[in-house]
Amino acid sequence: MTARSDAALQPVWRLPAADAVRGHRALWWSVGPAGELAVLLVHRRHLERSRHIKGWIGWKPRVPFTGELVIVTGQQERRVPVKDVRMWPCHLALLPDSRFVLVGGRTFRNGTDGRWTPNAVVFSPSGTPEAEFCVGDDIPALVTDVHGGIWTAHGDEGIYGGHPESGAGLAGWNTRGRAVWAPEGRLPDHPLEGCTAATEDERVWLVWYSGSSKGGTFLTRITPSTGDVTSYRSPVPAPDGFAVRGNRAVLTRRDHNKRSVEVVRAELDGTTWAVTGRHRLRVPGRVVLHCGQGRDGSLWLRAGDTWLRTAA
Repeated sequence: MTARSDAALQPVWRLPAADAVRGHRALWWSVGPAGELAVLLVHRRHLERSRHIKGWIGWKPRVPFTGELVIVTGQQERRVPVKDVRMWPCHLALLPDSRFVLVGGRTFRNGTDGRWTPNAVVFSPSGTPEAEFCVGDDIPALVTDVHGGIWTAHGDEGIYGGHPESGAGLAGWNTRGRAVWAPEGRLPDHPLEGCTAATEDERVWLVWYSGSSKGGTFLTRITPSTGDVTSYRSPVPAPDGFAVRGNRAVLTRRDHNKRSVEVVRAELDGTTWAVTGRHRLRVPGRVVLHCGQGRDGSLWLRAGDTWLRTAA
């Protein structure tokens, strides 16, 4: 199948050489509703390197640690010191009013009172912690909507681990840690693992696959204002990245820890997403987990310490 002429991923930002020389590592990242890229830098002295996990996700912070949030809008950079982080984050996401949230991938039940330990911390615009709460267990995919809602797609350890909201596979939360949306039996199958997430104007998309005999990967569209949910079968199994605009979508699948990615374009024909083009591209860095996020029709891809973008 031929590739469309706009298949290329355009570079947006790269970790400055001066930061790398000074020992800063680019770790968790996200894209905001205005298309701003946010990347949290942490100095090497706060980090330990895993022998078994490749790429940037193999860096583990020693808590508490201090970092620096870089916010890139067009050609402008703004930097915010982030102090006293007392968790091992898995996700960074932007909130309204220049706030942001760090979320750990796991939570555990407290043996004393049975409560689930907080795994999300909201930071003020100046980088100071201002609230903490729990948003479920085992979170491979997370995104925030334009109003600050937090949306999670969970993995099997969360789904079968006893946490009430994680058990449904998908969940929506407010910035006080209260669950505000659940599937309530409206999914085509029971989720086993989240893949990636995206936004489209007011809507949120969570991508996941099931573990039943029917199997398959699904694209679930949620309208936060009404709670409505619609799911479609994905034209690509377990994509790393997904972005959608109207009846067009772009999806990516990585060659793990290699400098290449498959870009797949699709169109919605009634109730079915059909592939219209495939293209395998070389990228400037190695691609690992948590490499893709879709924002309002643009798919962002992290390749090493370089961020790229393509439009649906």
